[in-house]
Amino acid sequence: MKAFYTIGLLILSNIFMTLAWYGHLKFKELNWFQNAGFITIVLISWGIALFEYLFQIPANRIGYEGNGGPFNLVELKVIQEVITLIIFSGFMLLVFKNEALKWNHLVGFVFLVLAVFFVFKK
Repeated sequence: MKAFYTIGLLILSNIFMTLAWYGHLKFKELNWFQNAGFITIVLISWGIALFEYLFQIPANRIGYEGNGGPFNLVELKVIQEVITLIIFSGFMLLVFKNEALKWNHLVGFVFLVLAVFFVFKK
């Protein structure tokens, strides 16, 4: 059950992380943000990133084997990176319609999946 909570919280965390890190690149298309300066955009992104941390920290605390969770530190990091890649890819395809996944991106994703396999191999 802790694995489920950990992964769910990591997914939520990564949704907010992606919005904070890359969402601002689309702000200029919104009327309210057209005249927003750099500091305003940074503060908004930090506000969004706060929610990333509100999910990320509990995910790591629940999931870490040192706290009774099912994952060691490396496993937690690899899970987080794969979730980040999946969330980012979906975000990119939905929000940045001028961007595309290419064959070399997909090959890189396959290598990341292989990394998961090897990290979790006992």
